[in-house]
Amino acid sequence: MRASRGSEAVEKAISTAGVIEMSFLERGLIAIATVANIAPLLGFLGTVSGMINAFGAIAAAEQVSAKLVAKGIEEALITTLAGLCIAIPCNVMHNFFISQIDRFIIEMEEASADLIDELLALEHRT
Repeated sequence: MRASRGSEAVEKAISTAGVIEMSFLERGLIAIATVANIAPLLGFLGTVSGMINAFGAIAAAEQVSAKLVAKGIEEALITTLAGLCIAIPCNVMHNFFISQIDRFIIEMEEASADLIDELLALEHRT
């Protein structure tokens, strides 16, 4: 649409369109990255809570047995597992989407460079 204004106007329009397209492509990545970062922290929080419960049971008991601390340790391990089961797929998805966006950006840049080259060639012919 801006070819009649010269190659500089076209380059600026392509640059602006590229920035808009990148923000459109990256719009959901913040949510995925946030979940991937927070899930292990919540798992760790549960781990600490479970250990507090286990040590509380030890402190309250006159005789220590494995059954006494098992519930707290189980809580600790389950929350750690849950946090990692959420974080790992989120990290994989985030990295996959980033790589797809990067590939798409490279394709856009190559197409833009080809378009600018063609416009410059047209300007030199006339």
